[in-house]
Amino acid sequence: MIKVKILNEHGHNSLVRGSTNAVGYDVISTEPLTRLDPGESKLFSTGIALEMPAGIECQIRPRSGFSIKNHVIIPNSPGTLDPDYRGEVMVCLMNLGHKAVLVEQGQRIAQLVFNRVHLPEFEFVDELSDTKRGTGGFGSTGK
Repeated sequence: MIKVKILNEHGHNSLVRGSTNAVGYDVISTEPLTRLDPGESKLFSTGIALEMPAGIECQIRPRSGFSIKNHVIIPNSPGTLDPDYRGEVMVCLMNLGHKAVLVEQGQRIAQLVFNRVHLPEFEFVDELSDTKRGTGGFGSTGK
């Protein structure tokens, strides 16, 4: 169970799924009409705070329609909310386009996707086992 604290009257409009099978929950901007100039990034309030159980993370991801239509991205995508964070869910938007974008109050600006996480144990060693790929990095598999 994830607890949701509504921080203002607009927060009630966040956490809506766009379709029956959607895995993301849309969040809105609760800011007054905001201009986002080309190359500019700003933080936007969503009007909600979350309390998640240990072992759950929340990823803040772009909404594809909003991003493609406006050339707006979430620069740290996916952003991660840890289960011990209790502050307002904020979304950083950046305008990669050539024209200013107006973000309206109540506009769906991002989506939240919740996942279980595995927290591994680590063993620090001097050597790792060999593989065919080895230390080959980006593009090394030829595909």
